[in-house]
Amino acid sequence: MNKVAAVVVTYNRKDKLGKVLDHILAQSHAPEWVVVVDNASTDGTDALLASYQTDQRVTVLRLAENTGGAGGFSAGMAKAYELGADFLWIMDDDCYPHPDALEELVNGLEKAEQTLGHQMPFACSVVKWTDGSICEMNNPGTTWDWGRLLSLGQQAVLVNHCSFVSVLVPRWTLTRFGLPLTDYFIWFDDMEYTLRVSKAAPGLQVLSSVVVHDLPENRGVNFGQINHKNVWKYEYGARNELSYRLHHESPLAAAGFAYRVLKGMAQGHVSRSLRLRIVKSLLRGVKFNPKPRFPRSVL
Repeated sequence: MNKVAAVVVTYNRKDKLGKVLDHILAQSHAPEWVVVVDNASTDGTDALLASYQTDQRVTVLRLAENTGGAGGFSAGMAKAYELGADFLWIMDDDCYPHPDALEELVNGLEKAEQTLGHQMPFACSVVKWTDGSICEMNNPGTTWDWGRLLSLGQQAVLVNHCSFVSVLVPRWTLTRFGLPLTDYFIWFDDMEYTLRVSKAAPGLQVLSSVVVHDLPENRGVNFGQINHKNVWKYEYGARNELSYRLHHESPLAAAGFAYRVLKGMAQGHVSRSLRLRIVKSLLRGVKFNPKPRFPRSVL
């Protein structure tokens, strides 16, 4: 039986983290390991995690500083790889998987690979919000032939990118493509990674695997929503996506992204000072082009 390591990245969210871990540990397909990356939390998360370390499956990786979601997932996935996991199941610290979410991912991926005759680099769940509706910010991007498996009676669609909210990643994917880009810190790290690994083959969304993303509100993200409290996140987003579009797609794609950002800010009546901060971030993306590091195998 393939060994799965769940990887959860957390930062100052102890009020939800315990529920996440309880849902993971109660899976019908039990993970061999649960790697929790504590991104230098200051809210007492360490005390909460201490209570879970009596379970031998739980491994806590405490980082000296907050490395963002990108750095946290990179560190956690590297640790899971070193432990010898055949699959890594990654998610945020506010994601509550249904009891059979992991089992459905494992089985769905295996069935799809048998049908298509090749390996697939990841499989993701359907992400719902707390009221049961689709979570607006966690919808994957489908391929042109997304319904190929559906037409054969399988509850799965082909995708080329998704968010890091319940994603099953085979070991070979890390061996071939490396880890998420730590330098991204936050924003677009999941998109970049799944687009990168999809160069081998499409990924999969398993429609029978469901998780709940416990966000404060259910809405997508656009640059017209920038304010003084959240602008720092959008600065990372502007830099990271501009970098990806320029260095991995084309100058035209980068220009199109920049145009959409500027248009979104204008339509959202974002203040001039905040617009300037985003423009500077877009410019930083021109030279920003980090390279992935690869996990260390001890097997």
